Parts: sequence; C-alpha cells; structure tokens
Amino acid sequence: MTTGILALQGDFREHSEMLASIGQASVEVRWPEQLEGLDSLIIPGGESTTIARLILRYGFTEPLRAFCSSGRPVWGTCAGAILLAKRVDDLDRPGIETMDTSVARNAFGRQVDSFEADVAIKGLAGNPFHAIFIRAPIIESVGAGVEVLGQLEDGAIVAARQGNLLATAFHPELGGDTRLHEYFLTIGAAERPKAGAGA
Repeated sequence: MTTGILALQGDFREHSEMLASIGQASVEVRWPEQLEGLDSLIIPGGESTTIARLILRYGFTEPLRAFCSSGRPVWGTCAGAILLAKRVDDLDRPGIETMDTSVARNAFGRQVDSFEADVAIKGLAGNPFHAIFIRAPIIESVGAGVEVLGQLEDGAIVAARQGNLLATAFHPELGGDTRLHEYFLTIGAAERPKAGAGA
C-alpha cells in the first residue's frame, strides 16, 4: 500500500515523516499522473488559496475529484479540509469540492490566535487527541451523509467523515500522536483485496 501526499505547498513532509514512523510507504505528489496506482491520498495543511491556485495551474482539479470518487481514502487536514468542502467562505477559486461540508476559513483568527486543544475523536481509542490549530477552519455544517467525528467544547466541528473522505480542521502531523494516521489507513480496508487472494 502506498499513500500519496499532495506536495504543492504546506506540511507534506511532516505527513510523510508521520507515515514513515508507522511503517507506511508514501510518495510526494506534484503531478496529476502520480495519482495513478496510489491506495490513498492526504491533502495537507498550508495556505488554502495558494494550494487551490496550484491545483488549477497544474491540472489537478478533475484528477483529484476522480480520486475522491473512486472510493480510495482521502484525508484533508486544515487547508485540505477547506479544499475538500463543497461550500467555503472567502475562497477566490474552486477547490476539489467533493465533501458535503460547509467550511469557514481562518475561523479562529490569525496565526497569533493559534491554539491547542484535546479533542475526543470518534473511532480513536484512549485519551482525547491533542490537536494543534493554526489559522484553522471550522466545519460549520455537514450534509446528511457526513458523520461528525470531533468537536470542541463549544460544539465547533473539527473532524468529520463522509465515506472514504476524512477532514480535520487541525494539524495531526505536527504532534507525536499517530492514531489519526493509523485510523485513516483503515478507511476502506474491508473493501481492499487481501494479498494473495485469488479471483
């Protein structure tokens, strides 16, 4: 199994290091043709308008939408969650627009307003996940097919899943907790053929 990490801008190296720490192979994706043959994909945090502009420039829009529709796991973290959302405030160009969520960009303020919080994530055993929020979005609302996985104490949605699509408003790659990366790798596992399985 190989996980691709969209490497146009943002925290793609940190995701690669986190995956390596749990023995998962990854490849940095800079061209649409590199999506072929991947088992899953991470769209990292960074500057959402910059990533959206580069997605358009390098012809990624339709290939990314097709990947999301293929059933293979796709995870958007922070800016990635913005780009996956069908509805986004104040984004001056289209993102990938495949997840039935409404997202507010920079909902918590500027860089100086970054913060950390412990968030109980549905599907993760053990203690709440220590989440790092940097110019983070909020998932303001979700469609009927979207499951809320994590909220702050005030009810703000910061993690959600729609089938093979996962979105988190924070940066799980910046802490030492690998549980969300491990959870992501289980998405769709039941549908994958087992090694050595015959036709």
